[in-house]
Amino acid sequence: MEDFTAGVTSAQPTRRQSSLGPEWDQRIRELVADWGAEKSPELVEEMIGTVLKMSRDKMGTGDLKLMNRSLKEMRYAAKVFAGYRQYRKVCVFGSARTLPTAPEFSVAEEFARAMVAQDYMVITGGGDGIMGAAQRGAGRERSFGLNIRLPFEQRANETIHGDSKLINFNYFFTRKLNFVKETHALALFPGGFGTMDEGFEALTLMQTGKARIIPVVLVDGPNGTYWETWMKFITEELFNYGFIGGEDFHLFKIVHDVGEAVQEITHFYSVYQSSRWVGEQLVIRLTRRLPEASVVALNEKFSDIVREGEIVQGTALRQEKNEPEIWDLPRLILSPHRRSFGRFRQLIDMINQG
Repeated sequence: MEDFTAGVTSAQPTRRQSSLGPEWDQRIRELVADWGAEKSPELVEEMIGTVLKMSRDKMGTGDLKLMNRSLKEMRYAAKVFAGYRQYRKVCVFGSARTLPTAPEFSVAEEFARAMVAQDYMVITGGGDGIMGAAQRGAGRERSFGLNIRLPFEQRANETIHGDSKLINFNYFFTRKLNFVKETHALALFPGGFGTMDEGFEALTLMQTGKARIIPVVLVDGPNGTYWETWMKFITEELFNYGFIGGEDFHLFKIVHDVGEAVQEITHFYSVYQSSRWVGEQLVIRLTRRLPEASVVALNEKFSDIVREGEIVQGTALRQEKNEPEIWDLPRLILSPHRRSFGRFRQLIDMINQG
């Protein structure tokens, strides 16, 4: 699985970071061994230790219920997605209230159908409107629905209803985590608070380096002005007041054409494959080696983001041995400043020029 934090989680030690004392540590270790936990048993042991500590923290039943249900939801979702790691996925967000007669409904359906043709799977919130349109375009076999239990409005659309890839969440935060964790691209269509929430959260995570950089397309119907109006607000209120930087505008792209949206996403992964932090080094995995002249050009254009040394082309680092399936891919390795992540998106775009 590709780590959605771009390797920050992978870089964390698997050895136990806390102890309940020698006797309890041993009992937990024996329990995990007897249960047959073969993968990362140290992490399983630490989780059990954390749960036991919670039982003595004098927290309320409400807190315990929240933590218990959250863990169950995350565990079940990870289990469902585990069977589809070989596919890249695109998340589609948009209003559940969009009618089938609306032009953006047809665009969402066409977009999902086109992404499936590129061997992607489609993730939506599982509801009607834009979500139902995208699910219809993708088809049941290529769809995931991450439904939220609400007292009104939200229900699973007819395409994904009853499918094993429909996951029901009680909490928005566990649902939102899985949207970001499992996708390789985001497509936002006109929508309300939920669409804005998902879009701004994804942009915030990328802007702050807490999630890997992925393509984000803001899609509207023909002659639609939704995203242009949004862009006016972003520019006049956020940018002009200094709340965001100019480089942040590179984290997304407004499109009005399905072909352009699909091209933006698929081209992003044409040479760039993925990236991962290994300590202070950023390792960018490539589908093919770059000409040396291209590496020189990258160093000239992106010297401002390199903290020390330069961008070099090489092979996998030993810390990447837990990802054997991409071990043979060429790498670009650099030690950058951890800021101005919109510039990282520009770096990826130049890498994809070859």
